[in-house]
Amino acid sequence: MKSNTRSIVLALLAVGGMATAGVASAQGSRGGTYQQELAVCGHNQQDRAACIREAGAARQEAARGGLTSAPDYRANALARCGLQQSSSDRAACEARVLGGSGNTRASVDGSVMGGGVIRESVTTVVMPAPMPAPMPAERAPAPIMAPMPAERMPDPMMPPPRPAPMPAPLR
Repeated sequence: MKSNTRSIVLALLAVGGMATAGVASAQGSRGGTYQQELAVCGHNQQDRAACIREAGAARQEAARGGLTSAPDYRANALARCGLQQSSSDRAACEARVLGGSGNTRASVDGSVMGGGVIRESVTTVVMPAPMPAPMPAERAPAPIMAPMPAERMPDPMMPPPRPAPMPAPLR
């Protein structure tokens, strides 16, 4: 009986040692990153408890081999630009993602922690100069009206004269 118990204890210690070695190797590859992530918690705008949970989840995922290199966000953004219907909208979208080209100037402001990243692009379009209006042809000056003599001007206080009656038609 004593020998059976001893073999069970030794088997449990061996399994425990293997599990500890697996965790240690996972911590060895990611342990420094985990410590760095914990050091940041409390010094950023994220809730400290949530930050610690996320660092632990990232550590666990790394131990499973689930974390790989960072995704290519730029290629993802350019793929979204490809969904634009018109070529001018597509070109403007790509200029915002790539940081401007040609006569387009792009800027990025903000952060994810601050609530969002705002991308702005300003495209300078040079408009052609307007054509000058044609000069009007010279015309003869309009005639100048001479003032009416005072005796022929109607009195504004007098009612207008009645028209003369029409003669009766002949039968």
